[in-house]
Amino acid sequence: MTLQERIQLMVRLGVYMQGTDAGWENVKARAYRENAWFIPEFINRSVDSICTRFLQAPLLEAWVGSYNLPDTPAKVQTVGLVMAGNIPLVGFHDFLCVFLSGHSVLIKASSKDEVLIRHLVEQLSQWEPSVAERVAFAGQLKGCGAYIATGSNNSGRYFEYYFGKYPHIIRRNRTSVGVLDGSETRTELEALAEDIQLYFGLGCRNITQLYVPEKYDFIPLLTTLKKYEYFLDFHKYKHNYDYHLALLIMGNKYYMNNDSVILTENTSPFSPVSQVHYQYYKDTAAVWDRLKNNNDIQCVVGHGALAFGEAQRPSLGDYADGVDTLRFLTAL
Repeated sequence: MTLQERIQLMVRLGVYMQGTDAGWENVKARAYRENAWFIPEFINRSVDSICTRFLQAPLLEAWVGSYNLPDTPAKVQTVGLVMAGNIPLVGFHDFLCVFLSGHSVLIKASSKDEVLIRHLVEQLSQWEPSVAERVAFAGQLKGCGAYIATGSNNSGRYFEYYFGKYPHIIRRNRTSVGVLDGSETRTELEALAEDIQLYFGLGCRNITQLYVPEKYDFIPLLTTLKKYEYFLDFHKYKHNYDYHLALLIMGNKYYMNNDSVILTENTSPFSPVSQVHYQYYKDTAAVWDRLKNNNDIQCVVGHGALAFGEAQRPSLGDYADGVDTLRFLTAL
């Protein structure tokens, strides 16, 4: 396939994903049955984001246009791709990068999120049989020319051991934070609430810690977050909420909650599901200095940073960990 043919195939996939094909609907329902974190609302939200932010012909052509991609790489490599499984189709962008680059890809899908990606690859193969020659799945990755692996800090050490001698991108735990100044409007707080709670807060782009000025009034934010109190209808979320609330009570820790989300002061940017950490600050400049080049932080929302509500709306050029995946692939 030429590069243009690969782009058009991705555009066709986007149309399919936004449609109501019975097979696709059944696959999405199965993904929820096999992973209770992947509620239909979140699957559809992820699919819509991929289709509108990635799989549009003008967007794809503008994106790849800056890389001077050839129809076929000078040396076609097999790229081993270890996908995460924290939110629906979280590994799709990596797959898209490898596919458009013209390299072959061997995918180790997460057991938590393999139903959707397998179906989409099967659909591509039905439309274009040569896809089956370039895209495959495996339980263990061996013999690849390069690797892109996403996982935890612990799995990152494993990836380094096995893939370190090959060209690689290895991603570890990351999360996102918000910097508030107290002047946020109701609309901005509603957008921030989505940045916090979308996907139950499981994504690396979810806001898990807030920096707030001293004497910050949390009531408007807590009130806004009540929009998501229906999350308690989902047993996995409710279990986390009850468990972490009990820990704070037994530990005699100060906290605030609205019966569905817990806010507690904590220096760690990583917070558990149903809980958001916060820290007070006196000097905004000092906060930005602290966040600059912090390897734990994926993105920052706030005035002067990424707009509220945009954390979970990455574009094609928003690479995980800030590492240009397509540039890496063109250099193989």
